Amino acid sequence: MSRAVPGSRFRSRTKSLSRKPLVFVAGAALAAPLALAGAAQATAASSEYTVTPLKFTVSAGGRSCTVDADLYRPSGADAQHPAPAVLATNGFGGSKSDGSTDGIGKAFASRGYVGLVYSGLGFGKSGCLITLDDPEADGTAAAALVDFLGGTRAADDGTKADFVTQDAPGDPRVGMIGGSYGGAVQMATAAVDHRVDALVPLITWNDLGYALAPNNTGAAQGVSSDTAGVFKWQWTNGFYLMGEGQTILSPSLDPSRFGSLTCLHFAAKACDTVRLLNSGRYPDGKTAAMLDYARSVSPVSYLDRVKAPTLLIQGQADSLFNLNEATATYKTLKEQGTTAKMIWQAWGHSGGQVDGELDLGQGNLESSYVGGRILAWFDRYLRHETNTDTGPEFAYYRDWQSGYGTADAVPGLTRKMYLSGDGKLVDNRSKVARGSRQYSNWLVPTSHSESSLGGLIGLPDPKPYDTKGTYLGWTSAPLTSAVDVVGSPKATLKVVSPKTERVQNSGDASDKLVLFAKVYDVAPDGSRTLVNRLVSPVRVPDVTRPFTVRLPGIVHRYEAGHRLEFAIAASDDAYFGNRGIKPVTVVSAPEDTGVLELPVAP
Repeated sequence: MSRAVPGSRFRSRTKSLSRKPLVFVAGAALAAPLALAGAAQATAASSEYTVTPLKFTVSAGGRSCTVDADLYRPSGADAQHPAPAVLATNGFGGSKSDGSTDGIGKAFASRGYVGLVYSGLGFGKSGCLITLDDPEADGTAAAALVDFLGGTRAADDGTKADFVTQDAPGDPRVGMIGGSYGGAVQMATAAVDHRVDALVPLITWNDLGYALAPNNTGAAQGVSSDTAGVFKWQWTNGFYLMGEGQTILSPSLDPSRFGSLTCLHFAAKACDTVRLLNSGRYPDGKTAAMLDYARSVSPVSYLDRVKAPTLLIQGQADSLFNLNEATATYKTLKEQGTTAKMIWQAWGHSGGQVDGELDLGQGNLESSYVGGRILAWFDRYLRHETNTDTGPEFAYYRDWQSGYGTADAVPGLTRKMYLSGDGKLVDNRSKVARGSRQYSNWLVPTSHSESSLGGLIGLPDPKPYDTKGTYLGWTSAPLTSAVDVVGSPKATLKVVSPKTERVQNSGDASDKLVLFAKVYDVAPDGSRTLVNRLVSPVRVPDVTRPFTVRLPGIVHRYEAGHRLEFAIAASDDAYFGNRGIKPVTVVSAPEDTGVLELPVAP
């Protein structure tokens, strides 16, 4: 199942390149987005393409606003020699002029595509409120730009695009690409406008409700859970402050809200969601309503309307939108018959840049594996080169072996390990020792897993740790041979917590037990590595019943001589935790114990 990818186009290179994530995250990455050379001029020119700044007045989400865009026209493209188009917008907090967004326009225009790159609603010099990629707002605005590419509308200055390949009158040959916020908008657009011919969303979400308040048990659909999750306060408030921190001269400002001085740039329901999450109270009767808005503007709610062939690219180093989100989208698309393939690259919102990997700011499409796959995707679905090989169904970056591994599907759960009463992680139920062990939370966080916001902007960030007495770990014997885990591990657990049992049905979901599951790689010298610093937050629906935990997907080789440690912790400082002190006991016996299942690549 795991094999190196054949063909020079799809082979990884080791050339050293600058590597910026496609999305701007909190901190220094926001401070100096690259400006587009010549943007102040009416038209900027190069030997390969021209760049023309344009404005579009659009109606989106019940408002009229201006969209700020740049049109990249390749040399030689005219009505007699039309070219397919690529449409793109920025990640959250960016604009059409940041390095990776205008890099898309440059990269594809230099390869003969018409590029239309714009600042998303609420960012840069584009107006309207930030609606978190609502199809009825952001999708509708993008559809108006598709009208421009289709020749049925002009820019505000009268500019028309009569040099774009048409599938039918008013139906341009157009694909979309972009990352994070600029990834979700593609699916929002494709849901409301079936003229879009191909999508390449990078490092984006399936369910924003899960991303902001994940619960990795009780899943009802994909990553979505029917039980309130655990608030991811660092990421959520970081992005909220990024949106609200824009200048009061921003076109996205809503003057009607000056009186309260809050929620000046976001749709009201987005602010309401953040406020309720920050309150720490999740009344069961309002749990669904709390995340209704976040889910309504997420692909999980409208993927059934997405028909465009989709190449999903997700980052392994990503504690904001983990691999499980892309997997949920991929499975839904495949099940409904939409053409889809998936790649797990090295980098995401939490870093992970590797020499030779895709960097759209540098335009290294041909020299990177992921870039080659993107070019092939657009060759097939925009240039209609029907013999183009678009690559395997599933591919994943390996740091222990050159080239990407590939498979027909994400590996299934094939290896079971059992939680023994003596703290061992054993490979056979008969080896489980009877026993019980206990931990308890403190009123302050006592574990650290994810890179903090301080770490993302270059401040000191400690390695992952757990405080004695506030977590339990089960450790395997040294491995006799390497184990390659590719996918999402699963744990089945049952805990005893009398204090939780007394209050868990109080009517407030925040009275339920919260815990955090993770798997460490323990080296022979005892040092512990938390792969990509990923943790699985859980709000247990009912402590009187067993529950399953789906951990974030990983790609990692546990080397021979190393040990696996499965841990559950009482808290994590990137998330809200338990209300009150809730001691937890885990009981083990051969006939009834916790189980860890691993997706091991053959």
